[in-house]
Amino acid sequence: MKEIIMDQIKPGSLDFKGHQGDSDIGRLLATFRGEKTDRVPNFEILIEDKHVEKLLGRYAGNTLALGGDPAKGIEESEGSRPMHAKDYVELCQKIGQDVIVVEALWTPFKKWKNGKLVLAGDRSIKTRKDFESLVMPNSEDIETKMRYLREYREAVKGTRIGVSILLGALFQTAYEFLFNMADFMLLVYDDRDFVEDILDISTSYWVEFSRAAICEGIDFLFLADDIAYKNGLFVRPEDFKPLWLPRLKRILEPILNARVPVMFHSDGKLDAIMDDLIDAGINCLNPMDPYSVDYRDYKIRYGRRIALSGNIDIEYPLVRGTPQDVRKDVLAHMETLKPGGGWVAGSSHSIVNYIPHENFIAMINAIHEYGKY
Repeated sequence: MKEIIMDQIKPGSLDFKGHQGDSDIGRLLATFRGEKTDRVPNFEILIEDKHVEKLLGRYAGNTLALGGDPAKGIEESEGSRPMHAKDYVELCQKIGQDVIVVEALWTPFKKWKNGKLVLAGDRSIKTRKDFESLVMPNSEDIETKMRYLREYREAVKGTRIGVSILLGALFQTAYEFLFNMADFMLLVYDDRDFVEDILDISTSYWVEFSRAAICEGIDFLFLADDIAYKNGLFVRPEDFKPLWLPRLKRILEPILNARVPVMFHSDGKLDAIMDDLIDAGINCLNPMDPYSVDYRDYKIRYGRRIALSGNIDIEYPLVRGTPQDVRKDVLAHMETLKPGGGWVAGSSHSIVNYIPHENFIAMINAIHEYGKY
């Protein structure tokens, strides 16, 4: 990669420029196919509420929900609805994002609490009997999300903005919300049949959900399940792959049969399963966790087989850097990931409120400026 010199970083480009009319789902889908387009697309699954408010001039929630933050857990999503579609469309038009996304991330296991049916997220499951006391997910849960998907599809008519849905955290739902994580990881080895029964219920739900989403119309599927940490998979590959991959393929089957592309999200180091993900039909990997992934290495090893998304580090430059640092980092990524197409520019996870707003704007402006082909 050639050396980046500060003369390339224009100090006069730190004010928000606005990118009205630039959104185009065709650009994003072409990038998933590894094709070169007019520019590198930008995509964030979560932009938190203070950034949204500054861009729209009014409170509109975050891009996952009008209230709460489903990315932070099941209880955070309790009773919330997605951002209103008209607000999401306006936001995308301002920053040049090509898609709006309905959140349906967690498998909706429920429990009775104080006479009320609530989402099960308190990590209280210890035994099979505890699990069997839960109310299992059902078609009514799916229809709730489909109503929002229809709302989003209607809202993008007359624009070039696409619609996606975020789903599929079958492994993470279990270890993060049903069980204490250490207890669940031990169960993988101590009571494999119990773990498989839990995952089968989630898988059957997501298969039915995927079929419904195809019928309603989505431009791509965003499937997310955190399965790794910075040193590798949570579970040894020889134990994890037969447990998780067949269920992933079941969820993907109706999607791939409909020829709908798939973006997959997991934090952590995924080297041990990258070839399996590609062979399963994943078109784009998100977010290339910068504490686990060298984007230069991934471009060389996988860039011809799968599109790559994200990797601009939240901590530095987005939180602790200056706008100039942000622009320099975007340019460095562009020089490696832009050639030949196949990169969707974005953060290493999401645009949280503690990122200085001027740094977020510097990132968006730099993507539009340096991302042109």
